[in-house]
Amino acid sequence: MSTIDLTPLYRTMVGFDRLAGMIDQAARLDGTQGYPPYNIERVGEDDFAVEIAVAGFTEAELDIETKEGLLTVAGKKAGNEDAGDRNFLHRGIAQRSFIRRFQLADHVLVTGANLEHGVLRIDLVREIPEEKKARKIEIGHAAVPAEPRLIGKKKASDAA
Repeated sequence: MSTIDLTPLYRTMVGFDRLAGMIDQAARLDGTQGYPPYNIERVGEDDFAVEIAVAGFTEAELDIETKEGLLTVAGKKAGNEDAGDRNFLHRGIAQRSFIRRFQLADHVLVTGANLEHGVLRIDLVREIPEEKKARKIEIGHAAVPAEPRLIGKKKASDAA
């Protein structure tokens, strides 16, 4: 696996250490996680959904957590209780434990999760605070001060 050298960016960008760390983390995790498969969908302008194929898992065996912009989904199988009673000729449905992580952008929040037909759907929304939203600045005339400023000199009215 090759790594990305971000040194040239550090020469011209200030305060992007977190971004570089996220790129590095994504490069390390991308090739190592193949199970379970997932989709990331843009549902609306500020709405997203992550769908993870978790066939064979129950709600009690799944754990969803967000912390510091990282969404973590874990599935933990206690064991194959049904394996003793069944004689599989082929077992292609993987039911092993997993941990899948997703780095969330700033102001992206989890709004809910639903498990249906073996697919875990996690709904996300980007809620930008009012103070961070773009605002239109009206162009107008600058207010003219009532009296010009005099530096180091007294006004004629003060001299009397």
